[in-house]
Amino acid sequence: MFHEQGCHGRVELGTLPEATRAILDALPGEWLDFDLPSGAIVVRHIQPTAAPCLPTIAQELVRMLAAVPVELHAAIPGGDLYVHTEDSPHVVRLRVEAGGAVRISWAHPRFGGASRQRYAADAIGIDAVFCRLTGTVTFAAAQPAGAARQLQRLADTFEGLYPEGHFQATAAAPRGSVHVEMEDANVDIRLLVTRLVHLATPGSATGAIQVGTFDVRSPDDCVRVVFEQGTAWVEPATLFDEASAAG
Repeated sequence: MFHEQGCHGRVELGTLPEATRAILDALPGEWLDFDLPSGAIVVRHIQPTAAPCLPTIAQELVRMLAAVPVELHAAIPGGDLYVHTEDSPHVVRLRVEAGGAVRISWAHPRFGGASRQRYAADAIGIDAVFCRLTGTVTFAAAQPAGAARQLQRLADTFEGLYPEGHFQATAAAPRGSVHVEMEDANVDIRLLVTRLVHLATPGSATGAIQVGTFDVRSPDDCVRVVFEQGTAWVEPATLFDEASAAG
């Protein structure tokens, strides 16, 4: 994952004449370099802090592409640069498509149809103290009142950095169930899932928890933990609408 302000990625330019390679190699840049051995646009090892990153990187990228003769554009393989802006938690993708066309897309995390995997604590890359949880989960429990109290105590005593969120665990004794709802709750998702799975009657947990971050970072760690018939799954967010881009 890539969290700091800056840029990562590369853009392949393909086979170029020596004269063009020399021009690209001589271009000055704060963020981007032309890598002679590979023939690709890459990110400099030492990154600047003075200039706004997104407009500077976009300008340098376009300048480098403009140095490639138009008749050679069709042979450009392309690639992606991912930029984290300094004034928001957004990640922006600068995509050079095959043939040299440039498309700029801002990430809009969404779920649905995303790939998923069985829940594992290491599948979530957000530090515990920054976890931002929103969602609902319902499950059956042998002692619903006690289970609700344990979960509420977990949330109320968790030593996070942002205590202003909402977390409520309630028991419905006649039905033997527990309902948990949270909105911007600062609770470690790993502790919560472990405790919830321990308290729930096997096969009973249903619901979903979106896991974001209070930290000023990009959304590329944003995931959703989904409970279906007691099994927990992790779904990563889809950051870019590829269907819209294709259209």
